[in-house]
Amino acid sequence: MDLLQALQWRYATKKFDETKEVSKEKIDLLKKAFNLTATSYGLQPLQLVVIKNKAIQKDLVSHSYQQQQVAQASHLLVICIETVIDDRYIDKHFEREIAIRGTDPEILKPFETHLKESFGAKKQEDIELWATKQAYIALGTLLTACAMEEIDACPMEGFIPSEYDKLLHLKEKNLKSVLVLPVGYRAEDDIFSDFQKVRKKIDELTIFVDKY
Repeated sequence: MDLLQALQWRYATKKFDETKEVSKEKIDLLKKAFNLTATSYGLQPLQLVVIKNKAIQKDLVSHSYQQQQVAQASHLLVICIETVIDDRYIDKHFEREIAIRGTDPEILKPFETHLKESFGAKKQEDIELWATKQAYIALGTLLTACAMEEIDACPMEGFIPSEYDKLLHLKEKNLKSVLVLPVGYRAEDDIFSDFQKVRKKIDELTIFVDKY
């Protein structure tokens, strides 16, 4: 499918076919798409937890306001933010850039110093808010990748992050869950799959500016 066809095809899946499984190859593709998503400064303050375990998925339903897609899905993706963005985290980012691009460290030094000073001055809640914004960008990337690969998905904010964090042992990894994305294939009796999309007209949604 082309991009617009894929986006027209996708919808927030309400019921997954529990007999169908997303292949390892396609999950690997989603992981690569997640890795390629845009993030502020390129710092990637995110991690993706990929769950393929029905017992865990069922346990998480009660922490997802009883949304059954969490258990039905082939895989459950949990987008997490890094809670520690300190000098060492920033050092690692620039070490990667030097290793991959061969950039002269002296050229990078002013920007590296700026980032360390900027994040060092931020409150913890501001760092986590900034990281959460990056998670939403990543969610958009994953949804588009799913649509292009004809993988069904249902983006969710409706869950209890603290319970997910506890069950998945995220706190000790300096992570917090912020978004959930069950992926799989739609059930044939999911009536929502045939619903027309309800969207504004393009000229109601966009403003074109070509002069002052």
